[in-house]
Amino acid sequence: MPDTVYTTGELAKLCDVTVRTVQYYDTQNLLKPSALSEGGHRLYTQADLERLQLICLLRSLDLPVPTIRDLLAQEHPEKTLDLLLTEQSARINERMDADKHQLEVISEVQRSLKEQGRLPHSTRRGIENDMEGRERLRHFRRIMLGVGIAVDLVEYGSLIYGIVTHVWWPFFAVMVAVIPILIAIVRLYYRETAYICPECGGKFKPAKRDFMFSKHTPKLRKLTCPSCGFRGYCVETYADLPTADKQEVAS
Repeated sequence: MPDTVYTTGELAKLCDVTVRTVQYYDTQNLLKPSALSEGGHRLYTQADLERLQLICLLRSLDLPVPTIRDLLAQEHPEKTLDLLLTEQSARINERMDADKHQLEVISEVQRSLKEQGRLPHSTRRGIENDMEGRERLRHFRRIMLGVGIAVDLVEYGSLIYGIVTHVWWPFFAVMVAVIPILIAIVRLYYRETAYICPECGGKFKPAKRDFMFSKHTPKLRKLTCPSCGFRGYCVETYADLPTADKQEVAS
């Protein structure tokens, strides 16, 4: 029995994307049609449909198209994909657990307010101690995003000022001041992160040079595993900081 064949429109409808999106993935060498009709129209197979579904899932995780293309071109992409999806599933479960915990806290607070007219001490302690692991990393990412936006605004503002007034010393002063800030941010980010190798499953801290100059997204970084020598996209996770460092970050 021959495989089912889909047109571009049918494929787009099944994956809830636009025809233009499917055509764009073709131009990016991410989803090539398996055949062309006599009229020159793209035709796709069931395997193409499954690949597009995977692409849509990865795009929903905010992976850029070039990274998805490189990832799927790896020798064993299924290992990295499985690890990435496992980490994403863990994040979703953590959010669900956090929501459940918050509901329990709300119920406890409401009960205490009705019965005793005050907040329970155990609830306050639980809230104060509720920052570990992945939450710490997400918090640091938000800080990085805020600092990055602020730095960009100052840089572009001084550049525009220089263009308008022909006074360039503020721009150069800003550039000189920004360099140590960026270095500090990168060093802190390096401290906060570790990576999981999809080949051997080991969690490792990459060499600083490899970390600095590798392709990366907020979830993946192209690294060399020090344990098995695998070279490819590894999944980003939180670093196991010493107790003193955890207390410093939390404060």
